[in-house]
Amino acid sequence: MPEIRVLIVDDDPLVRSALSHFVSRDPEVEVIGEADNGRDAIAFLERDLPDVVMMDVQMPEMNGIEATAAIAKRWPDVRILAVTTLDGSDTVLPMLSAGASGYMLKDSSAESILAGVREVHSGASSLSPRIAELLVRHVRSTAPSSETGALEELTDRETEVLQRLSQGMSNAEIAHSLIVSEGTVKAHLGRIMAKWHVRDRVQILVVAARAGLIDFR
Repeated sequence: MPEIRVLIVDDDPLVRSALSHFVSRDPEVEVIGEADNGRDAIAFLERDLPDVVMMDVQMPEMNGIEATAAIAKRWPDVRILAVTTLDGSDTVLPMLSAGASGYMLKDSSAESILAGVREVHSGASSLSPRIAELLVRHVRSTAPSSETGALEELTDRETEVLQRLSQGMSNAEIAHSLIVSEGTVKAHLGRIMAKWHVRDRVQILVVAARAGLIDFR
């Protein structure tokens, strides 16, 4: 029995077909519907609730940012993963602010996109490496480190997890890199969230960037 029910929202039928093919390779994922714009996505949710919505940003009728905000308000338990070609701060930041739990680029590998679906379904956040970098650079350029105040110090292992998170790695990729279990990575991330009083992976990156703890060379 599939554990993750997915709705794919994109105005390009070929993209919808490709994304459906990618995620359906996992027997625990079921694509329960498709929509070609945000308005149709909301109409679908009024009939049936998916666990995860894979949401494009630029669409007719109602774009992904507007649809994400509406869905997050009406159905807060539904997780939204942006899947798009747009990687500018004028789309990434509004999409995340609207309520998206992750942001993947369409040129990501099928494995990465599937991992993103699983990450957001588990309650985590998932970002493509370029998106993680953009988020960090934007925060570093717009918010002085003094805004964060004193942060509780991380252990060496928590710092290693943080650095890999800033590279856009999924929990599984971090676990492979550090040669530990995925459960151990989730535990480290949970402790970082508790120490810094944040709710998800995106907020970990924001706080770390503002404090000058991560950067890109």
